[in-house]
Amino acid sequence: MATKQYDWAAIARNPKFVELHRKKSVFLFGWWIFSTVYYFLLPIGAAYTPGLFKVKVLGPINFGYVFALSQFFVSWGLAHYYAHVANKDFDRLTRELVDELK
Repeated sequence: MATKQYDWAAIARNPKFVELHRKKSVFLFGWWIFSTVYYFLLPIGAAYTPGLFKVKVLGPINFGYVFALSQFFVSWGLAHYYAHVANKDFDRLTRELVDELK
């Protein structure tokens, strides 16, 4: 059973692949920077501004707890946003590339 051989170097030079790779890299790098900064704001903020993190928000719940919990929601939001962008842009570009290679 023979399998189809692909010229991966030619695919890597294909303008559609280059566009897909560039768009995906810019998107992922930007959100990686945001999520890393947001993640480290919790320990840095708790260490350097403990008074802010002790502010009571609702009963025994303080700003530190709310900020820590917000990291889960931000992560879920980013995952949802990535899925939306991937379905709208990245999948379209991938389909165009695959159709061109057939």
